[in-house]
Amino acid sequence: MKPSKRRNAPETGRLIGYARVSTDTQGVDPQLDELRAAGCTIIHEEHASGADRGRPVLMRLLKEIRPGETLVVVRLDRLARSVSHLLAVIEQLETAGAHFRSLRDPIDTTTAQGMFSLQVLGAVAQLERALIAERTRAGLLAARSRGRIGGNPGLRARDPEAIRKIRKSRDAAYLNTVLAQVDAWLPTVRRMRPDQPWGDVVRVLNRGQATLAHHASGRIWTVERLRRTVHRLVAEGLADRTLLGRAPPQRSDDRLVRLVAGIKTAAPGHTLQQIATQLEAMRERTPRGGTRWHPSSVRHLLIRAERLGLLLT
Repeated sequence: MKPSKRRNAPETGRLIGYARVSTDTQGVDPQLDELRAAGCTIIHEEHASGADRGRPVLMRLLKEIRPGETLVVVRLDRLARSVSHLLAVIEQLETAGAHFRSLRDPIDTTTAQGMFSLQVLGAVAQLERALIAERTRAGLLAARSRGRIGGNPGLRARDPEAIRKIRKSRDAAYLNTVLAQVDAWLPTVRRMRPDQPWGDVVRVLNRGQATLAHHASGRIWTVERLRRTVHRLVAEGLADRTLLGRAPPQRSDDRLVRLVAGIKTAAPGHTLQQIATQLEAMRERTPRGGTRWHPSSVRHLLIRAERLGLLLT
């Protein structure tokens, strides 16, 4: 886990509890009692395996938590079964400006001691990954020297259950990756869809990620990939279904106004000249059909976009 930036005194906010049990036969009452005693004003309950990273209640909680609020659990194993998953969740909370506390463990990201314990966990996780990789390489070399074939026997035998488990694991990993980066691109999608076609949204996202370091996520979007990802978020209840609607036919001028508004929303710090340069790189024609964009043309389009309420204030 990357070291956290030095912060001032933590913001005060609500304590939000998360209680989890693996089966419906188990009760969450003991956890609820401890969380209420700790001062949690809101408590989310979930019945799911700790090994399942695609827990809908937890994902929705991480999406909706606000800066200054603290996610509280009774024990670390109620949140995650592995150090890597725990660190990924805490990093997502840190990105949102929120905090984390475990009542029975020395982890509280609002305190210096808690942050130290978190850094120790991160170092242990990194060492664990390195040792596992080293043992795996040694095992593969030894197996090959004896003529053994590596890989999953169930996959080699085309076992349906093994294939289902692999697909589920990959699907959960993909969703975790999407959620970790969602704040970098979903606001642009929400601002442009369904008024703009998917192709324009993709071009804005890809150009924005190429030119803004804080939006760089290593993901190059295609129309199909973006639509599939938004479909998944809608299915999980993390995005509005209206984003999937069909884009209406547009006049050229209206399309340019919305396109420039999308660029400005995705990169609020861009100057008029930078937006003009981006439009040229996207091979967009000016309102008069030219290929050379000037800051004054961009300004006129932004003024129209503001009048139409297309720009974030």
